[in-house]
Amino acid sequence: MNIEKKLAQLKSRYEELGVAMSDPAIYDQPKKLTEVSREHSHLKSLVEDYEKWKQLKDQVAGNRELIEQNDDPELTEMAKAELADLTREMDRLEEKIRMELIPKDPEDSKNAIVEIRAGTGGDEAALFAGNLFEMYRRYADTRNWKLDLMDLHESERGGYKDIVFKLVGTDVFAEMKYESGVHRVQRVPETESQGRVHTSAATVAVLPEAEEVDITIHPSELEFEAYRASGAGGQHVNTTDSAVRIRHIPSGVVVTCQQERSQHKNRDKALSMLRAKLYEHELEKKHSERAAERKSQVSTGDRSAKIRTYNFPQGRLTDHRIGLTLYNLDAIIKGDLGEVIGALRVQDNLERMEEIAGHE
Repeated sequence: MNIEKKLAQLKSRYEELGVAMSDPAIYDQPKKLTEVSREHSHLKSLVEDYEKWKQLKDQVAGNRELIEQNDDPELTEMAKAELADLTREMDRLEEKIRMELIPKDPEDSKNAIVEIRAGTGGDEAALFAGNLFEMYRRYADTRNWKLDLMDLHESERGGYKDIVFKLVGTDVFAEMKYESGVHRVQRVPETESQGRVHTSAATVAVLPEAEEVDITIHPSELEFEAYRASGAGGQHVNTTDSAVRIRHIPSGVVVTCQQERSQHKNRDKALSMLRAKLYEHELEKKHSERAAERKSQVSTGDRSAKIRTYNFPQGRLTDHRIGLTLYNLDAIIKGDLGEVIGALRVQDNLERMEEIAGHE
């Protein structure tokens, strides 16, 4: 196994991280503790698989020696059968280890903040934005993720002009990051009397949730405004100034939140959105630096790119990045996204493996 030396180095690193986490002084450095804990957690499974692989390697060597030196035909046959099983398990584990060795995106373990905005298509685009929200809500249910609404603006004829929500769970960003981009829908709107197919679009942005240790925001850099929350059509849904608008002066980024009745809770959610947006700006700088090295079609994060088409007359979904076409659109729009996201993750991992092989 040509990566055994690398695995031995990672095991040594895992042990170093364990020692670092046992030092009480690290708890005075929250950012460092978070980084060390994440790296330790990531390496744990890899190190455990490496130990299993070494045990299998020793067993394989023992069986081969037994076959060579044994004169008992029955015992030899048993050893050969066991050797075949051990070799298959060893190969399977080796392939798993190779996949685990692919450098993970440090943001993969984070929660995700998702923004859906109606694009071209007027009322039909707003309805489609609502369809996308329901699709993600149902997918979140299948993954046992918690969904927390952060902000929304309803359209008068249904759906949303825009909606922002947070998904909380295990490795949420690792799955949802592939959803960023322009989603296009082709269908006959309910208001279309001639039965013509219209094309509309909605934009999805998926941001990793940033913790306070990731982004520091100084109160002096913020402009805070409270206002009265309102619903679709402008009718007031709250009689107090509980809605919140925050502007980050250095960057000009503005966020709003009116979902909670409490101004304090809306402020907390707005700050969470602001941290995510500022964190995304930092990530974009890093990604642009890597862009020359990696021309991935799967996870570029380009929101202007048309990534997927939902064709209702044909019951077809096409993901343009990997040329995937499925004819179970009804199930997908009801939250059965597993096959789509799974295919995108596989392609992303293959690209990463090729990238690693090219540097060896």
